[in-house]
Amino acid sequence: MKAVVLLAGTLLLAACGSSRGLRPAEGEHLPVAPYGATATPTPADLLTPSPQARPGRSDEVLRNSEQRRSDEFDLPPR
Repeated sequence: MKAVVLLAGTLLLAACGSSRGLRPAEGEHLPVAPYGATATPTPADLLTPSPQARPGRSDEVLRNSEQRRSDEFDLPPR
């Protein structure tokens, strides 16, 4: 019985999301254009992460194992 109630609660909570496009609340405006920008960004522009926020993945595979060079600063503690 608890599982049914938990499942029903989860489904109701998942159904709360809005499927319409994003737009500012009534009487509100989008943020002003950033300094140096030529246009005000759209909601889609504001929600798209920059490459710095989500960098691309490097799929380069290490083909040969290589010996590490010595580290002059790897000293024992005093």
